[in-house]
Amino acid sequence: MIMKENKFVLSILASVVSLSLMSISAQAEDGISIGGTVRVNYAYKDYDESSKDKAGDLTFDMAAIKFDGKKGDWGLAAEYRFASSTDYIRYGYGYYELNADWQLQFGINKVPFGNPEFISNSFWFGLPYYLGFEDDHDVGIKAVYEHNGWHTDMAFYKNAEYGASENKRYATDLYSGTINGTEYNNEETNQLNLRQTYTFVYDGISTTLGGSFEVGQIYNSKTGNNGDRYAVATHMNASVNGWNLQLQAMQYEFDAADSLDENKIGVSVLSWQYEVASKGQIYSVNFAKTIKTDWGSLKFYNDFGLMTPDVLDTSYDNSMQNVTGLAIASGATYTMVDFIMGKNMTFSTANNDHVGLPEVGDDWDKRININFGYYF
Repeated sequence: MIMKENKFVLSILASVVSLSLMSISAQAEDGISIGGTVRVNYAYKDYDESSKDKAGDLTFDMAAIKFDGKKGDWGLAAEYRFASSTDYIRYGYGYYELNADWQLQFGINKVPFGNPEFISNSFWFGLPYYLGFEDDHDVGIKAVYEHNGWHTDMAFYKNAEYGASENKRYATDLYSGTINGTEYNNEETNQLNLRQTYTFVYDGISTTLGGSFEVGQIYNSKTGNNGDRYAVATHMNASVNGWNLQLQAMQYEFDAADSLDENKIGVSVLSWQYEVASKGQIYSVNFAKTIKTDWGSLKFYNDFGLMTPDVLDTSYDNSMQNVTGLAIASGATYTMVDFIMGKNMTFSTANNDHVGLPEVGDDWDKRININFGYYF
């Protein structure tokens, strides 16, 4: 099994290298450039005896191939990722430049919700990511307008990038399957998004203020009935002299039809599935300081997220995540060193593989994650 995985990794790396060597000629001939990423990851879990005994684990994270190009008013952007045991698309869409202010995107493109780009600085993402509200990509059409500091995104998504029973996906979506004995038959469909931001500069401080709105249906593949869902958010991103502050407050609700338990719903991401509270609020507060150097840059940051469930079951508890880290950029490399603390939070706690459900224990669990990437 190990030899098979090693052969897989080596074949991917060989493909990455050969494609990168071809990228210069490809770009010159047809306007399409090819790039990508190779990353390895070190993880140490303070709450896992095996991890502690081995002083952590160093593993192959992923390799990615990126395509980017434009001919006239038409363009293409895509990224596909290969991990040791799976592979999945992150995004892939064509676009058309209507004029200097408007762009139309068709395909698997980034859902415009929340702070533009990310509501996090770390490899670990922010808490909204784990409920499908950060760096999500779905199948649809998006119109983008930008002029004199104003930025507008309007989008319609027919469905998620993969079927609801598939858990191999880059970003979090609703899941159809059984989790901890509860059967879910939910699919995302017919989603509308609107995000409006405005960026202004005053006394050297660049500030982006904005609001986001999302609404869609939840189709029950077993009964044929539709439920609904929505999310709203306000957000701010301010920068001055290398300092950065991100603030975001949002509310969401998943009201699934014919639900066995209306307090929770199933989601999946990165070849895993778990449950989250069906309604709640999420608050994000992130600080960062970037220092330029002769060889690149250092970014120190702290990302904090709080999720408060708002369901009928009063035993449901808050979920929290705090990531303190350092990002090191030098040449074609980018390394993120993160110290993660989680409470009642999936992926970062020993006994609470969920978000917003009743907590097992009452502890902050801790882990260290170091991700090294080479980008070309």
